[in-house]
Amino acid sequence: MLGFPETFKALSDPIRREILVMLRENKMSAGEISEKFNMTNATISYHLSQLKKAGLIFETKYKNFIFYEINISVFEEVMLWFSQFMEKGEKDNEKSDK
Repeated sequence: MLGFPETFKALSDPIRREILVMLRENKMSAGEISEKFNMTNATISYHLSQLKKAGLIFETKYKNFIFYEINISVFEEVMLWFSQFMEKGEKDNEKSDK
């Protein structure tokens, strides 16, 4: 994973989050994704590139098509970090209560 700043920046956009929800179900081509939005292909392509840059999605090529899939491992890393963060916070709170 590149880092949390890129991940959180990519996740901050509601369109990108919606794309991720769509890709959670199964892989899709850029054309299939753009059909779901009232935006130009260039705009969707930009959002896909930002998600890819953050490592949240990856692409696979099949014949003349590029399909995008969600990269679960990045989400697992973020969840692990949050879990460790919360665990440390709880331990710190317990120490301060004593």
